[in-house]
Amino acid sequence: MTAGPILRGIEFAHPEGSAPLLLDLYLPAGASAGTTFPAVVHFHGGGWRTGERSSLGPTVDGFGLSPIEQLVDAGFVVASADYRLSGVATFPAQVLDAKAAVRWVRTHSADYGVDPDRIYAWGDSAGGHLAGLVGLTARVEHFGEPATDDGVAAVAAWYPPTDLVRMGAQARTDAVARADDPGSREALLLGAQPSEAPDKAAAASPVTYVHAGAPPFFLAHGTADRFVPAPQSATLAEALEGAGAAVELLLIEEADHMWSQPDGGTTAAEQATAATIDFFRRQASRNLPGTMP
Repeated sequence: MTAGPILRGIEFAHPEGSAPLLLDLYLPAGASAGTTFPAVVHFHGGGWRTGERSSLGPTVDGFGLSPIEQLVDAGFVVASADYRLSGVATFPAQVLDAKAAVRWVRTHSADYGVDPDRIYAWGDSAGGHLAGLVGLTARVEHFGEPATDDGVAAVAAWYPPTDLVRMGAQARTDAVARADDPGSREALLLGAQPSEAPDKAAAASPVTYVHAGAPPFFLAHGTADRFVPAPQSATLAEALEGAGAAVELLLIEEADHMWSQPDGGTTAAEQATAATIDFFRRQASRNLPGTMP
């Protein structure tokens, strides 16, 4: 399978008081020829305050590995979507936007050869947090929004914040940023310091919504992450396993945020990318046996 066209800047939502939200749509070759493909909706990182669609952060982008394009080459449609940043709106605006992106892909599935039953979510860092929330709060009333068809069949998240209540306490001694720091990324997301607004912090935490019917999860984290502590992924994995949900946890030794390594190499990013694609391929085959391109 090879990559096909990239349709950039498609408007999928226009929240009141905000600029239109856009997504980039990556299509495998042959996506318009009647073949049905699984799809992944990707959400970028950047601490909910920066970042842009179709990026996996400056470090990963700089490696030149092109994980999104690799996923397309593996036979997936990929939609990489905007969401409102914390300077524009506080939580839950971000997850509402992420859900809107999933709904758009499902609504337009026939237009782009997408199998509506094989739509998945993937995100890195803050985007992994949103992917997790999308997967755990689908098709039920949450965040003041009625139940909609925003479900995904599986979730992959790279170094995601998952428990904003405990995130500050889990920080490494050499942490570059801590959730409980004044004006932290998490505080800007919530509009309050997590320690001073535990109810808000819990409401914005994927771990709060874990349930037995959760879709399969793949979590990848570097053990030396100085921005999002590795126990954040371990906490969610433990909760999912305890609930009887399927979860895979990949911990990469000595890898920092965005898969930075002491030697400057790309081994961690390559391992995470390969494992993520393998996870989605297995999910796509399991969801609809015999039809994976």
